[in-house]
Amino acid sequence: MRTTPLTTVRNLGILAHVDAGKTTLTERVLYATGTTHKRGEVHDGTTVTDYDPQERDRGITIFAAAVSCTWNEHRINLIDTPGHVDFADEVERSLRVLDGAVAVFDAVAGVEPQSESVWRQADRHGVPRIAFVNKMDRVGADLDAAVASLRDRLHVVPLVVHLPIGREDGFTGVVDLVRMRALVWSAAAGGSGSGSGTFEVGAVPDALREEASRRRRLLDERVAELHPAALEEYCATSSLSTSTLMAALRELTRGGEGVVVLCGSAYRNRAVEPLLDAVVDYLPSPADMPPVRGTALHGARAEGEEERVADPAAPFAALAFKVNATATGRLTCLRVYSGTMRKGETVLDATAGRTERIGRILRVQADRHAEVEQAVAGDIVAVVGLKSTRAGTTLCAPDAPLVLEPPTVAVPVVSVAVEAGARADIGRLSSALARLVEEDPSLAVRTDPETGQTVLSGMGELHLEVAVEKIRLSHGLRVEVGRPRVAYRETVARGVSGLVYRHVKQDGGAGQFAHVVIDVAPLDGDDGDACAARDDSGTGTGGSGGTGGFVFRSVVVGGRVPQEFVRAVEAGCRDALAEGPLGGHPVTGLRVTLTDGATHSKDSSEMAFRAAGRFALREALRAATMELLEPVVEVVVTVPDEAVGGVLGDLAARRGRVAGSTTRTGSTSITAAVPLAELFGYASRLRSRSQGRGTFTSRPVGYAPVPATVYARGASD
Repeated sequence: MRTTPLTTVRNLGILAHVDAGKTTLTERVLYATGTTHKRGEVHDGTTVTDYDPQERDRGITIFAAAVSCTWNEHRINLIDTPGHVDFADEVERSLRVLDGAVAVFDAVAGVEPQSESVWRQADRHGVPRIAFVNKMDRVGADLDAAVASLRDRLHVVPLVVHLPIGREDGFTGVVDLVRMRALVWSAAAGGSGSGSGTFEVGAVPDALREEASRRRRLLDERVAELHPAALEEYCATSSLSTSTLMAALRELTRGGEGVVVLCGSAYRNRAVEPLLDAVVDYLPSPADMPPVRGTALHGARAEGEEERVADPAAPFAALAFKVNATATGRLTCLRVYSGTMRKGETVLDATAGRTERIGRILRVQADRHAEVEQAVAGDIVAVVGLKSTRAGTTLCAPDAPLVLEPPTVAVPVVSVAVEAGARADIGRLSSALARLVEEDPSLAVRTDPETGQTVLSGMGELHLEVAVEKIRLSHGLRVEVGRPRVAYRETVARGVSGLVYRHVKQDGGAGQFAHVVIDVAPLDGDDGDACAARDDSGTGTGGSGGTGGFVFRSVVVGGRVPQEFVRAVEAGCRDALAEGPLGGHPVTGLRVTLTDGATHSKDSSEMAFRAAGRFALREALRAATMELLEPVVEVVVTVPDEAVGGVLGDLAARRGRVAGSTTRTGSTSITAAVPLAELFGYASRLRSRSQGRGTFTSRPVGYAPVPATVYARGASD
């Protein structure tokens, strides 16, 4: 049971570009708060939050991990998020349930591409942030340059509260500009491994006193410009008291009008404690956040919007944001927004309309857990025993149903074909893929109805590589990965007329006889419209494909071919559409006309005329001039203005046809039609050309002829 009020809880995330030091900072926070007694290192694979074998092997964060710690009688629920762009959906789901965040920036690189992306994600969720400029001990570290990049790239108002003591390898501490004091760490605090991490609080060094005073005045002026109460005091006294400055910084941070900036070196364990103080002083508690809004339900009917305050006595409401599906059960991470959840209770899955029983409630420490009896408003916990709850599901009190807005799920942009290495493992692979999608909603699995391949789609090549490797490691399966086959089509460019086919078969007993004469031609506009109309009614002869399908007509007169045999000829022709003469691809976009035929009084049958129609069309297609068609998708690429030229050139190299563009502040959206075969690997290329800041979406729009210059490659694929 909670012994501290809501005001002493902080739910925050660590956000940054890959390799900015998020996980190292998280480890130092756990060490400084006494949660761990030895500092974990990313390069040694000993971190608490990067517990997955792939994370330790690759040295990057892949999965968001939650930990809890205590600082100055405040409970801090912290989520270490991934920094690689392929795992942005993990960040999105985490931000949905957080009240604040610490954005970590490299003191040398400043704002990097993914730093900008996660900052925009936090903007969309309205999450208050403070900034920590890390790696102040690196060669080339420059706090002022990093702050300038925040101002220029993120368009924020930085409120710098630290002045570094020493440069690069000589960085030993910071001047706290709010309290005008120096914090200096001993040499034992630096480096990895053991060390006390102690620091001394003293007067500002003489060499920095003038600069510190100047920066404090600038800080006072900037805060006074933004905060009415601070402005009133500043006009009266030409300065701000410590209490007024801290109160103003707190309100500016929580309102998103300014960003408090601190600096330090997580690796050398310097300035971690002031960061924790800033988390407590400036970031909001659940009690400071506005009431959560959701849709109230009456039965299965929505009854309008309802608010729930962060009160343990209010009706229970929580949002699931992460699911870990293991062989021994499911672990579901929840953010409790209102009410109290107790072990053994029955709650309502409002999203699916079914009840769930709370088995065990766990306070999470990455892959370690401590069981608790209950969780109340403001808590982030894990629950064991939920059978069907997915990420984005709302759990609530059965007598007060409410559906909260789920996190948005990104549309997958990269696909690979996967298959089991052994036929006996096909069922196990299907189960493993289903579990993967359950854990990560940004993955999608489908079976291509034409190629029969199982296609796994995700946010990038690394995302899919990690997913496949997880199947191999967790399930012991041998998985073959390849490029998805493109569903080409064949069509008639120039047809044939008067093709005669005579089907005669006599092998004892009743024989088979069918005589047909057909014309084959490309579909014209009227044929396409008629075919589409019949397809819409459900009774037409339109085939699959992107150019209008298939139309069959009979102009036979005088009853030379009875109507039931005409239908059999049509069925035979449709059988022949399954494989074309160019590469065995489905045939589409043609009109077949039955012009004449003959029957036998005894040997003619529907089966004979169906076979005649099939073989006649096959011969006609071999005699006609055929054309290979390839699927085309419409892509909308959004990139910074400075990357437009390179992106347009790359689209042209991929045989893309640009249809138009729109320009917004600082970015341009380009719409183009691109062959699907040319889009494989495009996500990585786009990121490299746009410094990781470009995104794209795609949707299929039809088929187009393959140019002669690439015909051989297209046909072989």
